[in-house]
Amino acid sequence: MLKEQAVNSAVGNEQWLKRYYFIRALFSIIWVAAAFSLGQHSAKVGAVLLVIYPLWDAIANVVDAQRSGGIRHNPIHMTNIIVSGLTTIAVYLALSHSMNWVIGVFGIWAILSGLLQLGVAVGRWKNYGAQWTMILSGAQSALAGGFFIVQAQMIVPPSIVNIAGYSAVGAAYFLISAVWLAVSDIRRKKA
Repeated sequence: MLKEQAVNSAVGNEQWLKRYYFIRALFSIIWVAAAFSLGQHSAKVGAVLLVIYPLWDAIANVVDAQRSGGIRHNPIHMTNIIVSGLTTIAVYLALSHSMNWVIGVFGIWAILSGLLQLGVAVGRWKNYGAQWTMILSGAQSALAGGFFIVQAQMIVPPSIVNIAGYSAVGAAYFLISAVWLAVSDIRRKKA
């Protein structure tokens, strides 16, 4: 009885994680489309999109932590929530200086959030499939953060398109993870 409940709980958590990854991918796809279409043609829309991006990550981490045992039991999620929340404020403030400052803030955030995502994925490795993509995503995010910091110091100012490319890659990782979990679920049901 207890073993069956544990299996049902794990399957339920994996179903939730699959939906969560699909939602994260969908948000990023919409954000990227808005950044490429509206964000690069309107400074105000671009600014709003740049502030929304880390804010969304903070909110998504709150939901993920709550579904994964609560915020107090997930110190990596809690750290990511704080980092993304502070990044939202920092991006807002950096917008009044220059896009170089904004891309620098995104660079620091990409490094920190990537390493934190890597930590969450490693922690989930035993219980869920598709974590190899989240591990790659976390590592890629940290590397991209380094590139953002380099771009922040260039004379030619970066634009929202630099960040949109990063977000598009993130969307791909979330989508691959969601599809991987869906395929695993189909295989499990057929077995």
